[in-house]
Amino acid sequence: MSAERAADGRTTIRELRSESPTRLIPRRSAVPSRDGSATVRVVASAAGPLGGDVLDLRVRVGAGAHLRLIGTGATLALPGPGGEPSHSTVRIEVEPDGVLEYLPDETIVCAGADHHTELRADLAEGSRLLARELLVLGRHAEAPGGLTTATHVVLSGTPLLRQTLDLTNPRMLSSAGYLAGAKVLATGLLVGAKDPVATSTGPWWSLTPLAGSGALATALADDPATATARLAAALGDHLSFPARHTEETAATGR
Repeated sequence: MSAERAADGRTTIRELRSESPTRLIPRRSAVPSRDGSATVRVVASAAGPLGGDVLDLRVRVGAGAHLRLIGTGATLALPGPGGEPSHSTVRIEVEPDGVLEYLPDETIVCAGADHHTELRADLAEGSRLLARELLVLGRHAEAPGGLTTATHVVLSGTPLLRQTLDLTNPRMLSSAGYLAGAKVLATGLLVGAKDPVATSTGPWWSLTPLAGSGALATALADDPATATARLAAALGDHLSFPARHTEETAATGR
């Protein structure tokens, strides 16, 4: 999908294509948003991904445009018939002075699944990005499947963040130095905050500044709602996006 800033300052969706199990649905309103932004809902239209599926989401935000991608349902990673892994990749490009808020709902990794996720972001100077990830390790009273995640962020041609997380070893998941037995891991990536970010910690959350620009917030909990609230506490006043005062605020701290 592609978003551009129109001559009147509003963001318009220039290109939008999707297919099951994920649908992209633009928000329709007779009243333009106060900040000129555009909102697209990310809707899970079918169960999945299943083992063997390969999902690829490409998002481009043009210069000066402001796009929100808001999740409206959980993604359910399920095992395939032959034990094949599933893959989900999100590729982001934000041009100068563009803003992207990528706030999908939780990904639940069911027992027997082998799921791999990757986020790749190429950001121009002056752009802003808020990206959230909610990982739920298994359904209620269910052992988690295998999960690996990778994040690669480049800002103005310079690597800003390279991180890989392996959540496949049950002993590591219960370790006090890893997830301490928590069922939900929430992370928030913030690039382009107006205020300097300092290292801080709270009850089961932390905020770490990135070299050069931005910050990475992490929170642990036993349910998605608590994890999301802790993530919002970690990011705190560093959030400088106009969306904090719109109807979408619930997506960052419900």
